[in-house]
Amino acid sequence: MLELQRTIAKSISIEGYGLHTGTKCKMTFKPAPENHGIVFVRADLAGDVKIPANTDYVVDVSRGTTLGVGENKVHTVEHVLAAVVGLQIDNILIEVHGIEPPVGDGSALPYVEKLKEAEFVTQTEPKDYLIIDETVMYHNEEEQVDIVALPLDGYRLTVMVDYQNPALGSQHSGLFDLEKEFVSDFAPARTFCFLSEVEALADKGLIKGGNLNNAVVIVDHQLEQGELNQLRERLELDEEIIVGKNGFLNEKSLRFRNEPVRHKLLDLMGDLALIGVPFKAQILAARPGHKANVEFAKKIRKLYQQKKLVKKFQFVKKEGVVFDNNAIQRILPHRYPFLLVDKIIHLELDKKVIGVKSVTTNEPFFPGHFPGQPIMPGVLIIEAMAQTGGILLLNSFKDPSEKLVMFMGINNAKFRKPVVPGDQLILEAELVNKKRNIVVIKAQALVENNVVCEAELMAAIVDREKNSN
Repeated sequence: MLELQRTIAKSISIEGYGLHTGTKCKMTFKPAPENHGIVFVRADLAGDVKIPANTDYVVDVSRGTTLGVGENKVHTVEHVLAAVVGLQIDNILIEVHGIEPPVGDGSALPYVEKLKEAEFVTQTEPKDYLIIDETVMYHNEEEQVDIVALPLDGYRLTVMVDYQNPALGSQHSGLFDLEKEFVSDFAPARTFCFLSEVEALADKGLIKGGNLNNAVVIVDHQLEQGELNQLRERLELDEEIIVGKNGFLNEKSLRFRNEPVRHKLLDLMGDLALIGVPFKAQILAARPGHKANVEFAKKIRKLYQQKKLVKKFQFVKKEGVVFDNNAIQRILPHRYPFLLVDKIIHLELDKKVIGVKSVTTNEPFFPGHFPGQPIMPGVLIIEAMAQTGGILLLNSFKDPSEKLVMFMGINNAKFRKPVVPGDQLILEAELVNKKRNIVVIKAQALVENNVVCEAELMAAIVDREKNSN
């Protein structure tokens, strides 16, 4: 895999009609500077609306992946993104005069050929690879979808599909060498669908740009010739429709024996581009689809954002520690004697955090609480839980040093057992709700797996007053 970022040398365009909307579109690939990323721009709209290609901008996954900002959208972006990622392009501006990219032949090959014609430029900045060093899993029981990311010093995708249809059967495929295999073995794989899906989509007024030259249609039930003629009229096709003996409409021949699953891998590749950065991992996917792909991409993107934030505050990587005491002091404004969390050992941004406070006999509050029988004040245990919970909000603002998290309410507080010198508090906090600058956190403190305190905390994120000196 490449070490330095890459863009294209010159602008180049492609024109055609969108698969679902049937609208005409001219799409132009343009060079972009380092660290720009992949960005779509609706050049046909006032103000040239820019839509970055990441999961934050996904607005629909019903029949493809749609990105949008407000009412401004770009439909069915997955094949374009697969071409960009497959060619290891990091920075590119994709200008579209229309709502949906040209479908071409239903594969990523037309985009690949145009991008290769534009030629590549190696840039000076290194690629910002996300190194996946832990197993990440996605499971959808209802749709029987499983996607797993495993650590690997490379890029590898393996996909399995099983639609219980004789024409399709159970298929699997894997991409193991991006540079050698993508252009020849996966970019040409065309989109496919079942005949029953074509009928349903046609009834809904979709696939207005679909025809038998940009999709492989699998026959999953029989239709009389009269019904096929009616379908042809609804789709406004010029050619006759017949049920092929090979299980495909019009006896279309496949480019690969397992072309459908190769196209599923292509879709997965395009959807995973929405992580927003190149990554190194092995991805195993069973029965993937756009909805599952995007949900999985969101999990991986969250991991990327967390790693980026951790690296910003934790200068030295330590086994079993997310943030040490020095990192915590870069994040929180509290200092001795009121900094009540020593380290963070687990973090899921916007979800859950676990901190540790070792309670020693030297705590400044013990001489007065109580002489001869030292007990940690309950209000300070709650403060320790709140400080730990504040770490959860790292992703809520660009610079934590400019914000304060201030209590608004403490509900359902319970103190189960006293905390004494020698105890180690495990402080767990989960984000319950976040609306604008108001957050609700459910927290608990444990000693040796026993809950000693629990409470629901409400806080406001406010601007920190600037020091006028």
